[in-house]
Amino acid sequence: MIVPCFPDFIPLDIKLKDALHPRLSLTFDGVSEFTFSGLYLFRNRYNYCISRDISHEDGQDGGFIISGEQNTQEGRKTFFMTPCAVPDFKTLDSLFATHDYWKNISESVLSPAKEKLEKYGLIITEDRDNFDYLYNRSDLAQLAGKKFHKKKNHVNNFLSTYPNHKLQPMSANLVPQALEVLEQWRNEALLKNDNEDGDYKSAKEALENFELLALKGAILFINDKPAAFCLGESIARGKMFVTHFEKAVNSYKGIYQYINQAFAASLPGFFTLINREQDLGNEGMRQSKMTYRPCDFVRKYTARLVL
Repeated sequence: MIVPCFPDFIPLDIKLKDALHPRLSLTFDGVSEFTFSGLYLFRNRYNYCISRDISHEDGQDGGFIISGEQNTQEGRKTFFMTPCAVPDFKTLDSLFATHDYWKNISESVLSPAKEKLEKYGLIITEDRDNFDYLYNRSDLAQLAGKKFHKKKNHVNNFLSTYPNHKLQPMSANLVPQALEVLEQWRNEALLKNDNEDGDYKSAKEALENFELLALKGAILFINDKPAAFCLGESIARGKMFVTHFEKAVNSYKGIYQYINQAFAASLPGFFTLINREQDLGNEGMRQSKMTYRPCDFVRKYTARLVL
């Protein structure tokens, strides 16, 4: 399946994986949305469509342009994203004629062109709610020192309370057990969050397409019962692992702290960083992510055209 050239778009389809994945895997910053899985699994939420950018006068491949829609406080808004490069001004003219804003601009894409884009008439702002949280893998794996004292206590209490536990690499034959965990997590979420089940549909589809999407992860068993799982993939040219989904049965105390630590420890050493995605402006989620002491952020920017 071929991605059409701009201005033509097609809906994001699983058959586009071979066309998108190699180019997206070369992006430098590690933006969590800019993997094939990150886009495909949320295609329905954002109504993603995709086009190829061949607008560059120097003949360079501009990668892809992704068009989407999002609910905001001002209503339904349209946006576009450019994972690989800044389009030329003629293409930007066309995009801003049909979209409200430009979303998830990474630092490596923005920095070389920032001055020109501001002269073009763009207001560029940091999008703190969408910053991805970065952690040293060794910090999450070891939980050493005073700053991780509470986390380490949770892990130790888990180990003493549930000695009969086992963490296994996720595989296709373990998907049914992971789906059991997801259903229990969803039932708990529905009771707690007024019938909002968050990213349940995306997580379910990720498990069902585990092999096709080439995801990696682990599943945790307690007393031979599935209790938690996590799923993610390699990004940023292989230096970073992004955790897309982490679900657990909440009745096991300390289970999230344990699977976070144990999975980080199980990852190959060439992953120096773990990306645990954004907080979406949720204050509780922000506080939780900050307690793990991020070493940095994947900064993202939004741009709007001054009329």
